[in-house]
Amino acid sequence: MDIKRMLASAPKDRDLGEPRPLLTPWGEKLDPYRCRSEHPRPQFARDQFISLNGFWRYAIVAATSDAVLQPPEAFDGRILVPFSPEALLSGVRRQLLPGELLWYEKTFEAPRLREGERCLLHFEAVDYACACWVNGRRVGTHEGGYLPFTFDITEALAAAVEGEGEGTGEGGLADGGSDGAHGDGAPSEGPACQIALCVRDATEQAGQLRGKQRLERGGIWYTAQSGIWQPVWLEVVPERHVRALGLHPDAAASRLGVDVEVAGEVGLVRLYVTDDAGRAVGAAEARVEEGSTPVAERPGAPLRRLRLEVPLEGVRLWSPDDPVLYHLTVRFGTDVVYSYTAFRTVEVRADDGGRARVFLNGEPLLVCGVLDQGYWSDGLMTAPDDEAFVHDIQAMKDAGFNMLRKHLKVEADRWYYHCDRLGMLVWQDMVSGGGAYDSWETSFKPTLWRGSWGRYDDRAPEHQAKLGGAEAPYQKRWLVACRRTVDHLRNHPCVACWCLFNEGWGQFDAVSAAEKVHRLDPTRPIDATSGWYDQHAGDFQSVHNYFRKLKVYRDRPLRLAGYVRERGSRAFALSEFGGTVLAVPDHSAYRESYGYGTFDSAEEWRCEVARQLDEAAALEARGLSVLVYTQLSDVEEETNGLLTYDRKVNKLKEGDDA
Repeated sequence: MDIKRMLASAPKDRDLGEPRPLLTPWGEKLDPYRCRSEHPRPQFARDQFISLNGFWRYAIVAATSDAVLQPPEAFDGRILVPFSPEALLSGVRRQLLPGELLWYEKTFEAPRLREGERCLLHFEAVDYACACWVNGRRVGTHEGGYLPFTFDITEALAAAVEGEGEGTGEGGLADGGSDGAHGDGAPSEGPACQIALCVRDATEQAGQLRGKQRLERGGIWYTAQSGIWQPVWLEVVPERHVRALGLHPDAAASRLGVDVEVAGEVGLVRLYVTDDAGRAVGAAEARVEEGSTPVAERPGAPLRRLRLEVPLEGVRLWSPDDPVLYHLTVRFGTDVVYSYTAFRTVEVRADDGGRARVFLNGEPLLVCGVLDQGYWSDGLMTAPDDEAFVHDIQAMKDAGFNMLRKHLKVEADRWYYHCDRLGMLVWQDMVSGGGAYDSWETSFKPTLWRGSWGRYDDRAPEHQAKLGGAEAPYQKRWLVACRRTVDHLRNHPCVACWCLFNEGWGQFDAVSAAEKVHRLDPTRPIDATSGWYDQHAGDFQSVHNYFRKLKVYRDRPLRLAGYVRERGSRAFALSEFGGTVLAVPDHSAYRESYGYGTFDSAEEWRCEVARQLDEAAALEARGLSVLVYTQLSDVEEETNGLLTYDRKVNKLKEGDDA
């Protein structure tokens, strides 16, 4: 145990003052009228869409006990969507508090609908709970801060056409609209449309899922954010349209299965597959029969699901070294959806020497990863530009890493798209939450006493209470969000592991949770408990080690629980280590730094980072299968990143400076 390093990293009470306003290169040249205007979902794209990013009006008001929510009579100003009000790029820079409501309003020219068409309003993420009105009609509510959701606003637009509720807000596209398209053309403009959105966000005070956000930020906890923080956009679709795709590439059988969910009564669904060079390599079709049992009802038409199977010859396998994608076109009536997939296998099993390891496409792979918080100095949780995603991924590939651990956050779908096409594996964390965490239980005790890790029953109510995971409503929310996260991301080939609980935060019954996720998706391994408080479930014995000599710890096969018991072994993952600090003048948010071991010399820091990475990689011979270095970038007062918070300096490169 490195006591000196551990004591130096202990959280301290100190006044850091206001953060230095750091702009990233993309924030410096941001065009607010073309902000994040790429198609938000490349794996489910149509030729036409309308981006609603740009300037909206906003107001922050005191929450009341009134049963009926009423928009404010006056707004405070304008906010640049999709940045949260706490972010520099939003133009607001104000913290939403638990006793307040955040209102948004935007008026624009709506698309003109033809007979039988539907208009869908998409929010990629709103933190945390919201209600939405269109032309004065409530079109839906949503709870949960990290996943996308959609409202069908067709009837509300029809009311505007009939003169029954036209928007009354000011402006239009020139007042903040920013329409974009995938392909040529866009729906013709129609009547005025007013969107009003009301958001509440109590962060940690309501036990909700929140990740690294905290109202009193500091140390490893970051500025809490609220409201719209991912793109907002519209789509016009025919009444008979494709609703969702479930992609099931089978590398062993050279076969692609596609579950197509459609809205509509009858019709032929056609699937076309092309390779990376654009050559046609397969096709299939099936008919939605009249009278078939719908899987659900929705405004406009029932939902039905059918399976298409496409045999392929000479399938090329996806890997970080060869990230080959296959492109899909799905047609149903006049609706056309574009997607892509890839063929690869990922599993944990014993190698020839009997050690459990990660196998990619049947070959053992040392997974070399970086902890990726997904924060930017000017956008906070929101990337300032699509190129910012590419920059981070490519910088880590260039540094020799083949995996990013997306930490306690579900990122924008385009980030996963870039990982897919560039060849970067992803370990996907579930978002943590729950009640207040007992610092002794979740940090100090497991740091000091490793013996506490493996004999801590997370089914015991008293233990769940100390970890913030005891409340039944929270457990239900976590399980629902976990299932939806798997459903949302499972089509991405880059996603190679589900990580359920981190350092005990909000942890409860990890064995049962791992079993549920394994049934949902048996094609990916699971890290059930990253850090400590191992419940002997999942595919990894997953350890965080910042203060001890790096080593591979012995697992206990006789204590294994759940689906892994039959295999009888788990791989060893050093799922966090490093965290060495180098603050770069003029590129750090605060005058004080937080991390694990501080260096003033960039050269000495690089030597220490290289030493730690080499020390970890050398453990492969002893059974190490995964390593995750902390971390990709500085975040607020944490200056332990390989990149600075503003992304202007790559600390690994000699002579790299702004």
